[in-house]
Amino acid sequence: MSVNAKPYRHVVLFKFKSGSSEETVRSIEKAFHELAVQLPFVTDFEWGRNSSPEKLDKGFTHCFIVTFRNEADRDLYLPHPAHKAFIRDHLDANLEDVCVLDFYSEA
Repeated sequence: MSVNAKPYRHVVLFKFKSGSSEETVRSIEKAFHELAVQLPFVTDFEWGRNSSPEKLDKGFTHCFIVTFRNEADRDLYLPHPAHKAFIRDHLDANLEDVCVLDFYSEA
């Protein structure tokens, strides 16, 4: 069995509800970072707010990239109690939409 040495990326785009305050959004940014650093199978975490002038974002303002060694580690992450709590406590009431793409990096 071959081992894929390419990192596995979990890309998450957030579109917040219009009623979500800046303070709430900042607390979500912080909570997502705290989630990523506490889980040993997350190998990297980065994020940023959209700054594209192209106006093609469809209302998505945030991009988060969670990196794993492989799909199996991503599969540990998705049902993990800390991930589920993050969704319940921070996202359910504040997200209008979310988009997720997963892939092995070809870089």
